[in-house]
Amino acid sequence: MKTMNLSFMIKSSSISSMFLFCYSFCIFPLMVFLVLSSKSFIIEWEIVSVSSTFMTFPIILDPVGVSFSFIVCFISACVMMFSSSYMSGDVFLPRFIWLVMMFVLSMNALIFIPSVVSLLLGWDGLGIVSFALIVYYQNNKSLAAGMLTALANRIGDVAILTAIGLCVMQGHWGVFFMDNLKFVGGISLCILLAGMTKSAQVPFSSWLPAAMAAPTPVSALVHSSTLVTAGVFLLVRFFPFVSEWEYFRPFLLFFSVVTLLMAGLSANFEFDMKKVIALSTLSQLGVMMMSLALGFPYLTLFHLYTHALFKAMLFLCAGMIIHNSNGTQDLRMLGGLWKDMPLTVSCLNIANLALCGAPFLSGFYSKDLILEMFLFSPCNMIILIMIFFATGLTSAYSLRMSYYSIWGQSNFRPLHQVYDEDEKSTFPMIFLSLMTVFGGAFMQYNMLEFNMSLFLPLYFKVLSMVVIVLGGWVAFNIACGSFLDSMGVSKSYSFFSLMWFLVPISTLPLVSSGLKLSMNFIKSLDQGWLEVLGGSGVFSSLMLLSQSNQNFQKSFINIFLVLMFFSGLLIILFMS
Repeated sequence: MKTMNLSFMIKSSSISSMFLFCYSFCIFPLMVFLVLSSKSFIIEWEIVSVSSTFMTFPIILDPVGVSFSFIVCFISACVMMFSSSYMSGDVFLPRFIWLVMMFVLSMNALIFIPSVVSLLLGWDGLGIVSFALIVYYQNNKSLAAGMLTALANRIGDVAILTAIGLCVMQGHWGVFFMDNLKFVGGISLCILLAGMTKSAQVPFSSWLPAAMAAPTPVSALVHSSTLVTAGVFLLVRFFPFVSEWEYFRPFLLFFSVVTLLMAGLSANFEFDMKKVIALSTLSQLGVMMMSLALGFPYLTLFHLYTHALFKAMLFLCAGMIIHNSNGTQDLRMLGGLWKDMPLTVSCLNIANLALCGAPFLSGFYSKDLILEMFLFSPCNMIILIMIFFATGLTSAYSLRMSYYSIWGQSNFRPLHQVYDEDEKSTFPMIFLSLMTVFGGAFMQYNMLEFNMSLFLPLYFKVLSMVVIVLGGWVAFNIACGSFLDSMGVSKSYSFFSLMWFLVPISTLPLVSSGLKLSMNFIKSLDQGWLEVLGGSGVFSSLMLLSQSNQNFQKSFINIFLVLMFFSGLLIILFMS
């Protein structure tokens, strides 16, 4: 009976994977037609129409939304196929599958709905389902991570609701018809705040590494194409409107560059494999936001697509390594995997090279184009130095992770078995690796918005490659251990590993201040003035009043009876 139940659970995940693959292949011709013809279709479903009042549900089919939906569903199909092997021994696998499918459905609702009010269906759906997936393992660490994620994202939800209230003056909530310049600053600030919280920009970055408490397939889905990219996609959708606000670009540029630098520094001091990849996601989100701040939404979308492909593959490779290493995530406990898991290691190297921006991989076509556009745009020299320093850090933490887990000394137990012969785990990695190798060039050659020609001096052209090589050299020295000691960085290890203390600031001070404030309220109100002026004090006052009234009445009746008695005696005496 147990074997039959296990086979049923594996079959259900395979069915969901096949469904997502079929959807991806069916939507592919529509994507090609919309991209080549540059057409968009808006479909409005009229729900209620009473007199001059009507309620509609709009759906938009445009090249941006349909292509993003294809990427999301293709990656989700690969993740679900990987889950058939990774989660095969889980008792609650059907629950996990339903949650992931709801997650994908919420992301597609966010993509295809151009109304700010109806967009809340997908926006809040992502928040609720992400909380359920993060607390999937049901322990205190997962609960703390889920609460941090939910509360950080609630700030963005409140910002969206505030933007809806400010849009009332326009008489509609359509994304493509927002032109009321009277409230452009307030609405743009609310939308920008919502995008920053969902995409974990500073100072809302601490929830992204904490979300690693979820199962690895969920991490692959969340960090590649769904939850964290929802904020970037929202700003891309609203870009023609929010770019009218004069402070939008400098505000977003500052915080994106700080996020990029902070994530790169923290990843070089982290030894948890999943958290290193999560911080790399954070740094790439900083690159996307930086591209938006420069005014290039299509380049942002290009890097969003390429990053989704190789980041999903990176998480699947990490999940395969963790699964076969008995749950070991510490890089110091791995090593020598190149001879035990050749296919997984090959895919991991492809993903890492694409992340660094190595030539002719998908990350090269998008990331280097963004950096060259940044060199082409007028900007501050300090910002320029920070961006290229963070680019070097990307190469450093990627090669550092590869050195510890793949080429370094093997630190496994004497008796261990590591292999990558499971087809349900290796096929998704092969699919994504092929997309990573050929996808960037294919998209750049066939989508005009992703193809730009720039004329820069030779030293600007080779600057990115030089920075990547220098980052690799720094990674080698960090892995050897001598570089940190000579530079004296070991003393500030806690500062960098805790994301510039954003992790403790986002949790303990906020919670402790709230608890202290509530304790003061209890002492001064519930146990203080309200004891005197509240129900207990009113009750005791009424008791005293009633007791004194009773005593007075008792004494008054006694006096009255004595007076009647003596007056009766006097009357009798006078009459006699």
